Amino acid sequence: MSEIRFDGRVAIITGAGHGLGRSHALLLASRGAKIVVNDLGGSVDGTGSGSAAEDVAEEIRSAGGEAIAHTANVTKADEVEDMVNQAISTWGQVDILVNNAGILRDKSFVKMTHEDFEAVVNVHLMGSVICTKAVWEHMRERNYGRIAMTSSSSGIYGNFGQSNYGAAKMGLVGLMNVLHLEGQKYGIRVNALSPTAATRMTEGLIPEDALKLMTVESVSAGLAYLVAEDAPSRLVLCAGAGGYAATRIYETDGIYLPPEEQTPENVAARIDDIIAADGQGLYQQGGEQTMKFLTKAAEHFGVKMG
Repeated sequence: MSEIRFDGRVAIITGAGHGLGRSHALLLASRGAKIVVNDLGGSVDGTGSGSAAEDVAEEIRSAGGEAIAHTANVTKADEVEDMVNQAISTWGQVDILVNNAGILRDKSFVKMTHEDFEAVVNVHLMGSVICTKAVWEHMRERNYGRIAMTSSSSGIYGNFGQSNYGAAKMGLVGLMNVLHLEGQKYGIRVNALSPTAATRMTEGLIPEDALKLMTVESVSAGLAYLVAEDAPSRLVLCAGAGGYAATRIYETDGIYLPPEEQTPENVAARIDDIIAADGQGLYQQGGEQTMKFLTKAAEHFGVKMG
């Protein structure tokens, strides 16, 4: 297989001042991409500010690459618009967007304030919406775009104390699914990365010896594939410690109950059949579920479909 390169491509990477984002930026830059390093410069919980974005941009330039820094807050549409305009005025285009910026405010749901819930959802989910919206029309007009969301097993499977984070991360999978459909005919491919890596966010959670295996570089290898020229679309790629897998949402074939049997008791009685994996499918859009249920009902009543 030929080497994956990004020569002539311009990438915006949010939250790129530290950890995974920095690793993403360095890898894409080393393979020819021109990078907008975005970072507010804050701490893990989103407070404070610093020079993280400029530090990484300078690191890229020192290695012979091209990069500019921007400290846009991803939850502020005007600041994000300025960032995108700066990228276009500098290099004429934006080809790649990596929505990586995030914060943590972990607490059990009973102890979590509305403010802590909203803050995390605003950065992860709404921040990705705002950044994607800012480049979407530009990518449509150029008939090319590669967008990566950053999801998490905390959203896909759940993790104690992270209801805010989990809700945002699963929301990004839904956003990816819809934008994949809407971007198809415009050459825009949208994927999600579900990373596991040793970053500031994992400090104190994982034994030191295990942390050494969880390099950010191994995750960035997966990210680069998701935004490459020949990238897939609508893939949730899981990556960590050198392991790579895909999370896919399947729906069981299920059952049909005629009207006189549509009771909660009959649903309970048939739950084993409802959740049976035999015949389960990987759907491409929500209407497929509707058609499945209608087809089963139509067969019962002898109604022809189509």
